Amino acid sequence: MKSFIAVSSAILASLNLVAAVLAIAPTAEAVSVSVSYDPVYDVAGSSVNTVACGSVLSQKYPTFGQLPGFPHIGGAITISGNGSPSCGKCYQLHYSGNGVDKTITVLGIDTAPGGFNIGLQAMNDLTNGQAEQLGRVTATYTEVEASQCGA
Repeated sequence: MKSFIAVSSAILASLNLVAAVLAIAPTAEAVSVSVSYDPVYDVAGSSVNTVACGSVLSQKYPTFGQLPGFPHIGGAITISGNGSPSCGKCYQLHYSGNGVDKTITVLGIDTAPGGFNIGLQAMNDLTNGQAEQLGRVTATYTEVEASQCGA
């Protein structure tokens, strides 16, 4: 009987440990978000110092065109301001609507409190050339490995 209790206690302790690990593990669940565009992010020669993440990115990437994944860059809802820990993170955006079912990756370099604000070219890639017609779309985003944005 003692060995049964010892084994049962060990199993319960293991299950509690697994539950605790799962509770703190990050999830890769897609989140619904508004996506708009601003052609300012399409200008390759623009200084990275003009965006919220300039202080973090400018030494390695002085201009937008030098950023990994350019022109798939823009503001992200996760970037709170200058020097945010989310600066330079890579996001997967998925749009499904108006006959389109498309996924792109975007490098977060600026703030966008309402969702994501990306370059016109990136928005056209996401919407199959319908960026100007649609203006703003609802998509989902997931944070992905930086390597998916070319970093």
